[in-house]
Amino acid sequence: MEATMSEQFDAIIIGAGQSGPFLAARLADAGKKVALIEKEHLGGTCVNDGCTPTKTLVASARAAWSARHAAEFGVVLTGSVTVDMKAVKARKDKVVGASVKSLTDWIGSLKTLEYIKGTGSFVSPTEVSVDNRVLTAPQIFINAGATASVPDWPGIRTVPYLTNTSMMNLDTLPGHLIIAGASYIGLEFAQMYARFGAKVTVIERGARPASREDEDVSTAIREILEAEGVTFLFDTTIEALAKAGNGALLSLKSGERRASVEGSHFLVAVGRTPNSAGLNLEAAGIKTDERGYIPVDDHLRTKARGIWAMGDINGRGAFTHTSYNDFEIVADNVIDHGKRSIAKRVPVYGLFIDPPLGRIGMSETEVRKSGKPALMAIMPMSKVARARERGETQGLMKVLVDAESKQILGATILGIGGDEVIHSLLQLMVAGTPYTTMMHTVHIHPTVTELIPSLLADLKPLE
Repeated sequence: MEATMSEQFDAIIIGAGQSGPFLAARLADAGKKVALIEKEHLGGTCVNDGCTPTKTLVASARAAWSARHAAEFGVVLTGSVTVDMKAVKARKDKVVGASVKSLTDWIGSLKTLEYIKGTGSFVSPTEVSVDNRVLTAPQIFINAGATASVPDWPGIRTVPYLTNTSMMNLDTLPGHLIIAGASYIGLEFAQMYARFGAKVTVIERGARPASREDEDVSTAIREILEAEGVTFLFDTTIEALAKAGNGALLSLKSGERRASVEGSHFLVAVGRTPNSAGLNLEAAGIKTDERGYIPVDDHLRTKARGIWAMGDINGRGAFTHTSYNDFEIVADNVIDHGKRSIAKRVPVYGLFIDPPLGRIGMSETEVRKSGKPALMAIMPMSKVARARERGETQGLMKVLVDAESKQILGATILGIGGDEVIHSLLQLMVAGTPYTTMMHTVHIHPTVTELIPSLLADLKPLE
């Protein structure tokens, strides 16, 4: 059999999520010959079935909520409020389509970059096969991302289950949407579809939603969603599934009790699995950890010389912003010969229910475990004038401070603008600025941020 000749590139990038295209562009701008391989679509999860489409749907759900609550603000609407799910999906598709077109046009304009549609896998530490081609380069970057995990529940393959990806194709309103998993993706879809008008049940094997958060924050999240009609079944496991009409019948167990629930639609939102299995990493001399993630150092380098792993697949972050930051670090190291790393990257993320959650640094639980001498303050959003004026007083603000250095250790804002306001504390934290600086700063009234100095003024020793 005749050997396939390798095609020479300066760099190969496998995957076009939130790291790959931007690194490919930087390398191409530097005059490098680059191959960007992607099996599905440019932009990865964020653009196609993550941030962009879901937040577009959240906006539509918010509009429906506002219409139903208009009378509380003195606005009278005649007739009932209904949601046209086909129009909602069409709006989402339009926003996603514009994002993908912009990215496609940009990538296509780069003369030394070749975009290859196909599945890439390693042949050796310096070679990647895609379709009937073998590409070789001294530098290879993996940005293959992750996909929704689907547990091997008995009967799962017999029911028409949904994931965050297939949910994007839904253009009808579920009669009863059952969601497995009360973490971030599950919670966002739960509120969204409750606002669209569906009956929503969330099944969670743990004791509370968003278990990564402190218990008081989890409780507040639960109260927000239950007030909108979402039903939670906690400490409950799924034992089996069976088809019921066009939907699914779930057999459940909670302690010693068994029950069943039937839904028209079933969404699996129990975590994500890195897309490492099909990369033939063994040929590159790379071993994954027990969860399938590719281990990297603080500069995103794998143990194989000349190979980096960025984004969800490296297990060092599971967000669009961490993936993009991975690109920035690798570009700084590889192109600019800098020394940026993820060593001092502050954990920061959001939960985009309404009102949203913004989180930075350590939680109260983590601070207590660390044994650091710390101060903590908590304020209900009902004390924030802007929240009262908007008629949205759910949630709370919490901040933790190092008692000795007076630097921010972590903070949570669950309330209107929480995902934006949290950045004011993030900047203090990253700069190593004492919290007192913010207390002595004049803020605009009436805003949410103006209450942070009042929150900080109530700091007390963590007992």
